[in-house]
Amino acid sequence: MAGPETHPNLMASEGKPTRLPEDPAFDALVERGRADFYSVLREFPASSLCWAILAEGSLYTGTPEADVAAYAYARTGYHRGLDALRRSGWKGSGPIPFDHEPNHGFLRCLWALTVAAERIGDEEEALRCAQFLRDSTEEGYQDLSQEDFR
Repeated sequence: MAGPETHPNLMASEGKPTRLPEDPAFDALVERGRADFYSVLREFPASSLCWAILAEGSLYTGTPEADVAAYAYARTGYHRGLDALRRSGWKGSGPIPFDHEPNHGFLRCLWALTVAAERIGDEEEALRCAQFLRDSTEEGYQDLSQEDFR
């Protein structure tokens, strides 16, 4: 989904950067490991990171069914991330720094949603999400768009 920018990046230059608070699911995943992943997700359903992990795993599977599941997982994490961003003062635009680790769950969901939308044929959504990621963090866009889940 890499390509030329379709319009000037207006969002990243507006407003104070939004930095999400630490995601308690991150420490729980590190402490409890892969075998307890679904327990962590049930304990922290608002964790965009958990939804990103599910979406990315589905994208790596590479079947049409898994692509649909990835779309649903990524969209869930994206919306939970939007909720968290708004609680953190984000007003719908402005930078979401990639160098701030707690932002990664949301940004990874946004990229997974881009890829999943493209795979299921929703090109308009794929382009919108890719541009949203780029507008939020050019650094994140450059890093995450290297992952094509193939």
